[in-house]
Amino acid sequence: MAILRRGLQALLCGTLCVTIFLRGACGAEAPTEYQVKAVFVYNFSRFVDWPPQTFTAPDEPFVICILGGDPFGARLDEAVRGEQIDRHPLLVRRFRNLGEIGDCRILYIDRSESAQLQQILAALDHRGTLTVSDLDDSSKRGVMIQFTTENNRIRLRINVESARASGLTISSKLLRSAEIVGKRDGT
Repeated sequence: MAILRRGLQALLCGTLCVTIFLRGACGAEAPTEYQVKAVFVYNFSRFVDWPPQTFTAPDEPFVICILGGDPFGARLDEAVRGEQIDRHPLLVRRFRNLGEIGDCRILYIDRSESAQLQQILAALDHRGTLTVSDLDDSSKRGVMIQFTTENNRIRLRINVESARASGLTISSKLLRSAEIVGKRDGT
């Protein structure tokens, strides 16, 4: 288990190192927090299995949505540009409120949506949408993947119960490098 954890950490670290190398070779600065998080969000599409009925057409877009403020700017668009998941082209869409959201496969919930988090999660219940946020304790409140920062490193907290309830299966490769959490009683 420790070997596989180190393998995934090496893969993620390798991705970051390549990004840093490319930025350095071009004379740019090291990647920002949200450049790194954008790469993580993109890679979640490769480490999560959605139910077969998720897509209505074989080439239907795989949509990554951002709800609320957009801390990524163009970084997430750059990370997914030209990429596909099982013949599904990746697209990024941004929404200011929950009522606008359509079929998202991954939904990043911005910090600006903290007061509405429970309402958002209730509206997405069993829709097969992977929820991601960096809101404090969001994984304990039902968000599937929470970004945290410890010692200047981005870490993941994963709520496997929430993912299973939506019909999603998170790869053991991703789980090994994360802290597994559950929902608090009464929330």
